[in-house]
Amino acid sequence: KYTKFSIFYYWINSLGQKSFIYSRSENIAIPSGKENKTATISYDHRIMQLENTSSTGTYYCEVKWNDIQKMGKGVFVLARGTGYIEASYGWEILIALTVILAALSITATALLLWKRKASC
Repeated sequence: KYTKFSIFYYWINSLGQKSFIYSRSENIAIPSGKENKTATISYDHRIMQLENTSSTGTYYCEVKWNDIQKMGKGVFVLARGTGYIEASYGWEILIALTVILAALSITATALLLWKRKASC
């Protein structure tokens, strides 16, 4: 009953649309002495180069037996155009924050000294 099954690969884009990529049918022979035992078989499917940034989405694998259907958890793939560089503003923000805090500290110190001098 479980030796014949189909494997489907598909992805769901950001609009929730399902697009099938590839499918295959399997008919696995059970070796003698292995009947009524749980077995695990791995199948890899490599997605060739993504066409463009609209290929971003969650990719799934699904297996169907006669009356059973199992779906994988999915893998999210973020497709970016060639030459994309991640914008990193970490150092710039840290330096700007340090400069602002230093300027406020100097200003507050100057005001305190001026107030002290004025009250004397």
